[in-house]
Amino acid sequence: METFPLGTHPVGRVGFGAMQLPGPGVFGPPRDHDQALAVLRRAIELGINHIDTAQFYGPNVANELIREALHPYPANLALVSKVGGKRDDQGNWLAAQDPDELRRGIEDNLNTLQTDRLAAINLRVFGGDDPSAPAEVDRELFDRQLSTMIKARDEGLIEGIGLSSITADHLRIALDRTEIVCVQNAYNLVDRTSQPVLDLCVERSIAFVPFFPLGSGFAADNPVLGHPAVVREAAKFNRTPAQIALAWTLSVAPNVLLIPGTSSVAHLEENTAVADIELDADTKRELDAAA
Repeated sequence: METFPLGTHPVGRVGFGAMQLPGPGVFGPPRDHDQALAVLRRAIELGINHIDTAQFYGPNVANELIREALHPYPANLALVSKVGGKRDDQGNWLAAQDPDELRRGIEDNLNTLQTDRLAAINLRVFGGDDPSAPAEVDRELFDRQLSTMIKARDEGLIEGIGLSSITADHLRIALDRTEIVCVQNAYNLVDRTSQPVLDLCVERSIAFVPFFPLGSGFAADNPVLGHPAVVREAAKFNRTPAQIALAWTLSVAPNVLLIPGTSSVAHLEENTAVADIELDADTKRELDAAA
């Protein structure tokens, strides 16, 4: 599998996202605890060395499953988490943007995962009614948040600083102060709002980790998996629409790192296989024009 640097870690371009391991709505225990452990262990067997998680997945559930399944961790495994959010008792997603909350979030991740250091932690910027949409820059708050992240890195709690749900302005401001090892933004075949952020990441050789690459952020009919070109190419090559959509996402730029999530071993194996799919020029051209 091709790799791209995530900070000091050369990681495979297809990793694993732990968001789907907890129960429905990313809340509560998994439907099948043993199956969740089997998915994580199979990921390592398949050569995956980049796992993305968050303390607020569950909450606590995803991290506890990762620890139970994989601790002590393989030496080459890059564990990446995020801070900036929390859940209430009903499972609602809430912002936790105060620097003190970020620091507690970093420490909670380390404690739950039972590790002294994470490969990276993403600062998830919340703003507005849509938690997946990039927020406008609050310069004073963002500077204080960056100071918290930089201090945690300098103290050795994290190796690298990442950002999530940001604008290109956020990234430029951050890069004026420190190194950024990865960016996580919503990006897929039909929603390329974050293209300016991706372009800046390409320019600066920063790993770009798209979430919702299969359009799972859409509330109604999924325009990614249901796109005529995706459906047609899936049938032509005897692949699933998800595999075609993920293969296209990988083809966008060499710094794109996928973290498709699943609670199924079979789907995990299908997702990992996209690293070997090469789209022909006509298919790539049509999918490129789908936005």
